[in-house]
Order: sequence, then C-alpha cells, then structure tokens
Amino acid sequence: MANVTVIGAQWGDEGKGKLVDWLSNRADVVVRFQGGHNAGHTLVVGDQVYKLSLLPSGVVQGKLSVIGNGVVVDPWHLLAEIEKLGGQGVKITPELLVLADNACLILPLHRDLDQAREAAAVNKIGTTGRGIGPAYEDKVGRRAIRVADLADREALEAKIDRLLAHHAPLRRGLGLPEADGAALLAELEAMAPKILPFAKPAWLLLDKVVKSGKRVLFEGAQGALLDVDHGTYPYVTSSNTVAGQAAAGSGLGPKGTGYVLGIVKAYTTRVGGGPFPTELEDEVGQHLGTVGKEFGVVTGRARRCGWFDAALVRQSVALNGISGIALTKLDVLDGLPTLKICTGYRNGDEEIGYLPAGLKAQAALVPVYEELEGWSETTQGARTWRDLPANAVKYVRRIEELIGAPVALLSTSPQRDDTILVRDPFQD
Repeated sequence: MANVTVIGAQWGDEGKGKLVDWLSNRADVVVRFQGGHNAGHTLVVGDQVYKLSLLPSGVVQGKLSVIGNGVVVDPWHLLAEIEKLGGQGVKITPELLVLADNACLILPLHRDLDQAREAAAVNKIGTTGRGIGPAYEDKVGRRAIRVADLADREALEAKIDRLLAHHAPLRRGLGLPEADGAALLAELEAMAPKILPFAKPAWLLLDKVVKSGKRVLFEGAQGALLDVDHGTYPYVTSSNTVAGQAAAGSGLGPKGTGYVLGIVKAYTTRVGGGPFPTELEDEVGQHLGTVGKEFGVVTGRARRCGWFDAALVRQSVALNGISGIALTKLDVLDGLPTLKICTGYRNGDEEIGYLPAGLKAQAALVPVYEELEGWSETTQGARTWRDLPANAVKYVRRIEELIGAPVALLSTSPQRDDTILVRDPFQD
C-alpha cells in the first residue's frame, strides 16, 4: 500500500490542513514529523472549525496520529490543545495519539529566549516567539530534555542543571531574570503524568504499521521555502521542512515516505521578513489578502501577498521530489481581469530561473511575468473540471507546465468536499 508525504511547496499557509484532513479518509495513520506549535492548520468540517498547531490533522477523523521525534513539543501547549479539541467533541486518548518518546521538549526558558532575542534584533526574522528555534538549538547542542526524561527524575535533574548552565549567561546578557531550576523541575514533574501515557517508541509503531500493509500519511508544517537548509535563509524556520525530513523525523526510513504531494496556493504569500520577488503592495495584493483571508492561524499576522511564482515552486518541486501538487485557493482569483505568473527573474543583465542563495542577489531580482486572461465566473465549490471556467483551466494547465509537476488535487474552498481529485496519491 502506498504512503503519502504532504509538504507545503511555498512559504507555508498553502492550505495543508484541509488537504491532510481530506486525505486522512484514505490513510490509517497520520504523522507530524517536524516543527512545533508555530504552525497552524485550520480544518473546516461542516459548520465546525478546528484549529490545530501541534496535533496531527488526522485526530479529527479519529485516525491513529503520531507526533514524531523530529517535532519539538511544548507539553503544556499540547495538553491545552487536547483539552480544546475535547471541548469540540474530539476526545484524544493514548489509543488515538502517540508522542515519540525521543522527541525534545520546548520549555518556558526557550520561549523567553526566543522573544528576547527577536525584540533585541535589528533585522527581525519574524519568529512567532514560541521557543521553537532555541529548543532546536538545545537539541543539536545535546542538552535538550526529551519526553522519556519525564519518567526519570534523576536524569531530569542532571539535564536541567546542564541546560541552565548554558542558558544562564544568555539570559543575563539579554537582561532576563535567572531561571529557577527547582521551579522548572516541579513544573515538569507535575505535568509528566498527563504526558507520559502518550509516550511510545514511535519508530517501532510505524515499522509495524507499514509491515502490516497500512497506509501512512506524513504531514509537514510550514513550507519548503522555510527549510533551514534550502529556504530563504536566515528568514526561515528552525527545522528541515522538505519531504526528506519525513523519514528522519519519524524514524520510518527513506523508503517509507512514498508519494510526495506538494501543496501549492494559486498565488503566493509569506509571513514575516525575507525576500518575496512577486509581492504586491497595491489593490490586487489587498484583494488577495482580503478575499483569501490571509491572516496567520497562530499569530493573527496579516500575510504578504503576491502573484504566483512558478520559478520558486519549480525549485521546490526539485528539492522535495514532488510527485504531484494540490492546488488551493483558486477561487480567490475569481473576478480578476488579468493574472500574472512569474516564470523567472532578471538579475541585472542575467536571466535566471531559480532563487539564488545570497541575500544581495535575492534583493536585486526583478520578476519576469507572463500574463493570462482572468475569469469572471466563480470557481468556488467546483467539484469537477466541467464546473471550472475555461480560463481557470488554462491557468491551472499553465502552472503545471511551468513547474514541471501535474495537479493531483484541486481545492476550490475551505470545505472538505470541495476538492477535485485528478489522481489519488494513495493509489499504488
């Protein structure tokens, strides 16, 4: 049976939540493999709206859901999210949710450090201030506290001492009060009995699941262009967001990630600072932001909006080994008389078809556009190709040509069932 890896192919906010929720019907297990609660997924099911930041989207449909070792976990936020979903009628139990016992924790001191550093920075990255970056730093620095440590007081005490030895001078330098190790230990011990029932060797579970022939859906957070290696560094997140991370962040291995589905918005957005060659600061940009409701699920920040950038998505297709894309928010373009697609860039006298790594080169880029005629009819709620205006079909087909990947699904509204299926990613 085929597995599927879902990743954002732009700067995040492409509508992954709805597509993962839709694909969960065909999956047996849903796995989060990177990031933290700095990403938000909105699921609209009938008149019910679910907003998830850490929990895999599969929990809403009662599918076995796994938070993998590649995720950094704020345990207090996780418990709050579980409680919130419970209030919406979705009961999260250890039979439904598995938390990798080797996942690293986000602690209050990580949040303090994240917010203090961003406040002091001249060129701000645009972090959510939730402690994600500092938690990954401690993971790489081999001083993190992991989920399994919550069951071992002796190990926990020693790890807290090591952690505070690193954080103490950082906090002093930023004018933060000294962290209280005893208070942190008490907080962790009080929280541990609520978290530990979910803790298991996730890699072992997934190995058994795959060998039994069940289907696994890997759910990425953020987008490939925010990858710490391959994104618009330093305006990126603190983890690898590309499809290859699904293997490392779950423990399943590279053969298990299967069909790679890239989620692509019919235009382009990004949150926070960093390069954005096709950004629009005119009435069209305002239209995209207003009609598309482009505000962050986690922060509420307005997203920057611009024309579709085929050069960026083409780069993402290569970096992720994308098999096919799910194109979302086509309906936001309804009524625009003329549409533009960026096919590449000019950098002085040179024309290039990719985003260079250097900040100076990125800032100098001028997008090269191709114009297409828009459509006046509505695409919202379309469920077959026949329901789409001819010019909308032409727009979709031109995107396929420019990015070098076919459309597997087309989403025409936030509603789960407003989806045109071209190819089932789970098809063997």
